[in-house]
Amino acid sequence: MSFVPRFTNGQAFNQTLGKIVCVGRNYAEHARELDNPVPSAPLLFIKPASSAVDIDEPLESQFERGEVHFEAELALLIGTPLTRATPHAAQRAVVGLGLALDLTLRDVQAQLKDKGHPWEVAKAFDAACPLTPFALVEGEPDWQALHFTLDIDGERRQTGDSGDMLFAIPELLAEMSRHFTLMPGDVVLTGTPAGVGALPRGAEISLALQAGASHGAVEAITRTAD
Repeated sequence: MSFVPRFTNGQAFNQTLGKIVCVGRNYAEHARELDNPVPSAPLLFIKPASSAVDIDEPLESQFERGEVHFEAELALLIGTPLTRATPHAAQRAVVGLGLALDLTLRDVQAQLKDKGHPWEVAKAFDAACPLTPFALVEGEPDWQALHFTLDIDGERRQTGDSGDMLFAIPELLAEMSRHFTLMPGDVVLTGTPAGVGALPRGAEISLALQAGASHGAVEAITRTAD
């Protein structure tokens, strides 16, 4: 069944989700915690629409394939097409602000990276991208002042601030649109801060986004499978 993004007011977006465009290592401290080089240009990859699930659903992760790592990320819902856009035009195409978990089969990813192989199977599997509802964007947010957190069983595990991103959101969207057109219903994940780790079984996961007074907040709680 096709995934339809929805807003915090309960309204469904008018398009099904197309693709999920992601950027790796957009926080320097996260790159360092995994002993990866800090990139000089955005490291882009794509998750298919089939990887998206509603955050309200219990997370049925593929634990039998090794450690599943959580990566909390700011998610952007695209409302108008973007092709070779300027940063100013790109930021105006965002109609929703939400949160996502970029779930990663870390053992599988490490094995593939060691062989120099692509690592989509470690990132793009079914249910690899739980998504919250999106706060409706009205006007232009302060792209440098978006704050989000992830707690597991009441313990703060990740804290992200958009001002700490290596590649700011308008420039990141413009760069993505140079390589492939972003369409209405596409979702962009903007990278994860430091603090990633193995997803426990039977854990309660709480996500929260503060997007400023004019855009409100996003909060979501879910559980992993036992």
